[in-house]
Amino acid sequence: MKRPLPRARRLTAAVTTVLALAVPPLLTHTTASPAHAAAPGPRATDGLAAASTAAGQWPPDTGRGPCEVRRTTDVGATMRDGTVLRADVYRPLTGDKVPVILMRTQYGKADAEVQPSSYQSPQWFASHCYLVVIQDVRGQYASDGDFYEFANEGKDGYDSVEWAARLPGSNGRVGMYGSSYVGATQWLAAAERPPHLKTIVPALTSDDYDDGWTYEGGAFRLNFVIPWAMRKIVPSAAANRRDWATYHQVNRDYQDVNGWLGAAPYNAFRPFHPGDPKVAPYFFDWIKHRTYDDYWRRWAPKEHHPKIDIPVLNYAGWYDAFLDGSVKNYQGMVARAGSPAARANQRLVIGPWDHTGWGRPTSAPAPLLKAVGPAGNSPINEMMLAWWDHHLKGRDNGVGRNGVDYFVMGADKWRTAPTWPLPQTRWQDYYLGSTGHAAGNTQDGTLSTTPPGRHHGAPADHYTYDPRNPVPSVGGHSCCTAAISTQGPYDQQQIEQRPDIAVYTSEPLARDTEVTGPITVKLYATSSAPDTDWTAKLVDVHPDGTAVNLNSGIVRASYRKSSTAPTPIVPGKVYAYTIKVWPTSNLFRQGHRIRLDISSSDYPQYDPNPNTGSWLGQSTARRTAHQTVLHDAAHPSKVTLPVIPDGGPEQGSDTPPQK
Repeated sequence: MKRPLPRARRLTAAVTTVLALAVPPLLTHTTASPAHAAAPGPRATDGLAAASTAAGQWPPDTGRGPCEVRRTTDVGATMRDGTVLRADVYRPLTGDKVPVILMRTQYGKADAEVQPSSYQSPQWFASHCYLVVIQDVRGQYASDGDFYEFANEGKDGYDSVEWAARLPGSNGRVGMYGSSYVGATQWLAAAERPPHLKTIVPALTSDDYDDGWTYEGGAFRLNFVIPWAMRKIVPSAAANRRDWATYHQVNRDYQDVNGWLGAAPYNAFRPFHPGDPKVAPYFFDWIKHRTYDDYWRRWAPKEHHPKIDIPVLNYAGWYDAFLDGSVKNYQGMVARAGSPAARANQRLVIGPWDHTGWGRPTSAPAPLLKAVGPAGNSPINEMMLAWWDHHLKGRDNGVGRNGVDYFVMGADKWRTAPTWPLPQTRWQDYYLGSTGHAAGNTQDGTLSTTPPGRHHGAPADHYTYDPRNPVPSVGGHSCCTAAISTQGPYDQQQIEQRPDIAVYTSEPLARDTEVTGPITVKLYATSSAPDTDWTAKLVDVHPDGTAVNLNSGIVRASYRKSSTAPTPIVPGKVYAYTIKVWPTSNLFRQGHRIRLDISSSDYPQYDPNPNTGSWLGQSTARRTAHQTVLHDAAHPSKVTLPVIPDGGPEQGSDTPPQK
């Protein structure tokens, strides 16, 4: 690889411009380009050209505040080790001192996570008389330093909050916002407890960067991690250090991203230059650290909840890659936040969203999510503004409520609850059953609230799992767009005909049944392999046969007891596996049926288990496994659903929450 070119000399003079708020810019999020990285410090008004805000475009110009806004670009902040990070500062033209809103992003401060139909523009927020700061994190875009995922966001976050609090015009109260990794930058900053940070609004992000981010149930989240790194962070970091050879090479490789997903072993993943400490050292560390060890523990927000003592407004989506972690961040702060006031000021909003399809004007979620229409649009911008007005400006606007706002799919209604899981939840067991032919046959397997009888024979179901021909992923919870990854609701009918999926279905429901909350599968099974995977998928079967996935889960057999000390299984021995199916909220209409799909692969959502006792992170060997699912009286395999007794179809609101 060619030696990186020296960094361009940084300019010193800040450039400012007054923004015409009547026509805010239409910003488009793109992959890093040489133009992004070459920005040499404070710079002119690129990206601020006026754009039309006709119906359907984003961001709209409605709802602006009273303050005129001036932007200063590439304002430097010096971190404790001398590294300079750069931000764009949007300053309201007012004589009053105002709170600061800070975003720290690895995706380019010029984009500010505006697209697709996501956040309002920074100048829109600033027009409501906030000083808005959008900063590039270390080693990305306009900021100096070397980029390593997660490593510097705690200390850099602390230093950036305290720097922003001292900016001219600031009243010293700082809030943060942003989605995905930009949610991680908030949690990691909050864990350092900067004294001027008063609230954060993390969206679609996790509580753990091991399980629920890089891995899930011991399986590698292949179709998220590799495409995301190839498209979003490796090229932009290369451009930042002016390594154009790597920048262009990774972008070329991304054109065949599906081919690279099969490029095992991943510890020698060629597009990321194994052995080169500058290209993507974090990726190879992720492959090396397969268990929840100190490498992951130091960054996991869940480890830091007890020392975070600020209000938090969380956003999550039913088909998002980080749904489970978003919910657990809320639960963890309610239970263990660092003060009674913080524990009493936690909010969670869960909508019918994938990772980037929050709104509808310009986002492109799965068609069945798009069809929800305006009722499913994210209320994040208006709610954030009300949240900040309350927690940063002290306005008594009714925001100070602890609880959950959630969207019930099937009813297409917004509802509220004081706790999660919902306090009225009735945990209902549905037991698996069949005549021994549930694999590849949607007519044989059953789900019933009646446990298997002691004296009634219940033949086991058998199927063969071949990691060279894994079950294709059809929807689910993933990242980052529905166009390039497996996320969202889709009809499962065709895939359920495969002989390596065992299908269990209830009788048509006699009444509408709301299922809202976490889901657990207890599966009794054997395998001929020393290690294998078990997957579970909850499905809503419509009267016409359409089978819509709601959510899913996976467990790697060797991780069945521990995420820190995996152990192999004994071939042929019966084990009781607990599969955590991620939460959902769905109204199963009268006449619909509840279905559970059991299999051993979900590719490329997860790396296929090779059934050898090793994995594709370090080996290419694969072998076939013969799987058995038991559901007799001694082995009562079941799925436990959170049924809401009073969940009628008309309850709730047709519009998203406002505050």
